[in-house]
Amino acid sequence: MSDNPSSLHVCQRLSYAVGHFLNDLCASMWFTYLLVYYHSVLGFQNTYAGVLLLAGQIADGICTPLIGYESDNTAGCGTYGKRKTWHLVGTVSVLVSFAFIFNQCIGCNANTPQFASLVYFLPFIIIFQFGWAATQISHLSLIPELVSCEYAKVELTAYRYAFTVVANITVYGAAWLFFHLQAGHEEITDTLGPADIPVFRNLSLLVLGIGAITSLFFHLGTQEKSYATGDSEPGERQPLLSAPKPVTARLLWKHWLLEPSFYQVALLYMSTRLIVNLSQTYVSMYLTNTLLLPKNYIATIPLVMYVSGFASSLIMKPFSKLIGKSMTYFAGLLLIMAFGYWALLDTRMGSSVYGAAVLLGTGSATILVMSLSLTADLIGDQTQSGAFVYGAMSFTDKLANGLVVMLIQGLHPCQTELCCPACVWYYHYVMVGVTGGVAMAASIFLCSLLIWPVRLRRRLPVINGLIGTEDQDIDDTLDQASVN
Repeated sequence: MSDNPSSLHVCQRLSYAVGHFLNDLCASMWFTYLLVYYHSVLGFQNTYAGVLLLAGQIADGICTPLIGYESDNTAGCGTYGKRKTWHLVGTVSVLVSFAFIFNQCIGCNANTPQFASLVYFLPFIIIFQFGWAATQISHLSLIPELVSCEYAKVELTAYRYAFTVVANITVYGAAWLFFHLQAGHEEITDTLGPADIPVFRNLSLLVLGIGAITSLFFHLGTQEKSYATGDSEPGERQPLLSAPKPVTARLLWKHWLLEPSFYQVALLYMSTRLIVNLSQTYVSMYLTNTLLLPKNYIATIPLVMYVSGFASSLIMKPFSKLIGKSMTYFAGLLLIMAFGYWALLDTRMGSSVYGAAVLLGTGSATILVMSLSLTADLIGDQTQSGAFVYGAMSFTDKLANGLVVMLIQGLHPCQTELCCPACVWYYHYVMVGVTGGVAMAASIFLCSLLIWPVRLRRRLPVINGLIGTEDQDIDDTLDQASVN
């Protein structure tokens, strides 16, 4: 991959970054509002709401590695690149399914059994999760193909996350606007209920409209390199003695399963996603049921979180270059733990919840960007199987998220009522556990990277130095795989 640029032009970086915007918009609604919508708005039982989210996570977890494998081994549609082909398939699947998830069951009424409504929503959730996985894996797999320089990967990942933050800001800003416009009606209360169905329906339609436009920009502005049959990587037709570089093995999907470093990074990525996704999933319940705040807070507090995340993403590259990726990740964990400690001690936050949201938003942004960058470093120049690696990483996080959500929903003390007095303390400890508790586990996985530096056993060179490295030219890093 010696012909890969060390960095892309700003227009190319922007066109790449918006390629995941539709996914980010939908994921923001999925994780933040799915449980609160089905439980507090549609009136589903806790377990049924958990089953819907678990089914989606399992479908995503199963589809992700399979799509990753197929993305690595299919040639794409005609001259269209294989990654962009799968991205297009995923985009179409999301567009045709997502609006049905945040709407009423067509043909259902007050007498319809909840189990029948559950069966109605499941196919749309499965189609959506298939499309989401196809878009995510193909988009992530483009990073090591578009750039090879270590810090260019960080930069591209930071751009990607910056637009993730913009997507979340868009969703929460629009949600606040819809709630604000709704407040003028006398029959509308500050608590969530069936009267809020139009808010979530209109929000989902707005998400799909914006996401369709940004996906079009991605496909028009991002150029994926096409290879002739048999030339899965550039450079294969170069002279054998063109450079005195060591020969490195080309890893297939089954080879990754034999690499200890693969599991180290997978555990770190899984714990990162647990913190980010579960805190996003339960923050609405925490705000309305534990802190007893008005429903417009489920838009303003997540908005503050992601504005903070956006600000931190702007300094991510120079900061990681200064102290190294592992220590930058650890700094993010400290912020997450600080939030967990604050939430544990302050049971009636009031307006101080905005300060806590800044800590959580900044910490979540930091650990997410760094975990994705560490995964890209693990892949290195092994882009022929990069989609499988991203798929496997995503599989661990989707399965873990689904199981933990189902466990939390199953242990909920209020089995029949929407919220009984016991749920006030329940969501308090849930938020403490999914932030501070999981952050402690993530710190253990991070220590494993510090003690046993990540290296691929089938490759000869290794970069050591977890605290900081110099920004090297692509030719110096081509045959090296390590996580800093």
